[in-house]
Amino acid sequence: MATLPSVSYSITIRLELDGHGSAVGSLTNAVEHVGGVITALDVASAGHERIRIDVTAAARDTDHAQSIVDALGAIEGVTVHKVSDRTFLLHLGGKIEMKSKVPLRNRDELSMAYTPGVARVSQAIAANPDDARRLTIKRNSVAVVTDGSAVLGLGNIGPQAAMPVMEGKAALFKRFADIDAWPIALDTQDVDEIVRTVQLLAPGFGGINLEDISAPRCFEVEERLRELLDIPVFHDDQHGTAIVVLAALRNALRVVGKDLGEVRIAMSGAGAAGTAILKLLMHAGAKHVVVCDLHGAVHSGRGDLDPNLAWIAENTNPESYAGDLRGAVEGADVFIGVSAPNVLDGADIAEMNDDSIIFALANPDPEVDPEVAHLHASVVATGRSDYPNQINNVLVFPAVFRGLLDAQSDHVDADMMVAAAKALADVVTSDELGPHYIVPSVFQPDLAPQVATAVRDAALREQAQRAERRAGGAQARAAD
Repeated sequence: MATLPSVSYSITIRLELDGHGSAVGSLTNAVEHVGGVITALDVASAGHERIRIDVTAAARDTDHAQSIVDALGAIEGVTVHKVSDRTFLLHLGGKIEMKSKVPLRNRDELSMAYTPGVARVSQAIAANPDDARRLTIKRNSVAVVTDGSAVLGLGNIGPQAAMPVMEGKAALFKRFADIDAWPIALDTQDVDEIVRTVQLLAPGFGGINLEDISAPRCFEVEERLRELLDIPVFHDDQHGTAIVVLAALRNALRVVGKDLGEVRIAMSGAGAAGTAILKLLMHAGAKHVVVCDLHGAVHSGRGDLDPNLAWIAENTNPESYAGDLRGAVEGADVFIGVSAPNVLDGADIAEMNDDSIIFALANPDPEVDPEVAHLHASVVATGRSDYPNQINNVLVFPAVFRGLLDAQSDHVDADMMVAAAKALADVVTSDELGPHYIVPSVFQPDLAPQVATAVRDAALREQAQRAERRAGGAQARAAD
């Protein structure tokens, strides 16, 4: 599958060249000849004999970027002075900062923001801990916690190397939901230490976003923290992915005129994301699902089932299909992949039912070439930004937390996540919906408010129902 030049591999090359020759006209030709794309060309300085030009070009990867530099340096009369990777420049010094929300211009303001005035606020919170949400940043703060064990497609690269990703996550929280998120990279991959550390940090936050923690440890970390804490704990790699997949699938099924409860779904991947997708789809009404991992279909007769696989075997694949992924895809209506590249080909997709739906989400190389899949399927989605229908967690996680924080919820559950998925799907209007547009752009103004409102309302409904149950229980005890 050919990869197109991307701004992710954008470089700026400072060149010096003869001001009277034909070298300037050769720059564009040289870059295009090696498959790059010039996005800007600026004269940095000029003299009678020599000029300096900054050429900005998009490449496919780092090797391709170097070939662009080599091609420019090979032009007669051109000297390469400096090459800057624009992505690295963007990250210099980090991508986020803390700013004061209140002015500190004089002694009066200082005495209210800090001592002695702050003492009265602390005493009020000590007397009524619930006031922490009203009087501190807790009401709008989320901890983005990682141990660096499963970062993007990079694997176990450790906490320091994970920080640029966590900073990016925090920046997205602020940009799309006006939430103050703080990256916390833990120098441990021990489950007990992670759980205890987050528990100790939790009083300062209104929510915990677990990020890039490898399976199966992430299941235990999340489960234990949800039991311990009175704030929502959300593993975005699992639940953010699941919400976007459900939203996209709802709209894809609208395109082909099928129903979630009737379609046959084949899944590739039984890790953190795959399991979360499966559980949310089933909660939303999916009934006919077969999940495959490296060893083939997950079924009750397999002897290698860990607790997670055992749950999948018990709740899916009622016909106990024991073959491989290709066999599971045959006759299916939907394929969802969160696994490995190129596990299927066009011949496999051709064996699916008419008007099939393909979600090939492995990154950067999907489970099946999207262009090949389009030859046989009605709707195709990937995790890539250079194809239509990108399944991207940023579509939901900021807005989900916005809704949870606004409701002052103490947890997040499947009903809230289904509400988020439905709201996300509904952002795409009937007039806009089509095979190449089943999820909206993250920059669509209605997206975050619509999803946040749906999550907030679902959380408030759940709180009201709990209050009614408590009141009913109290009345029953009084009657006894």
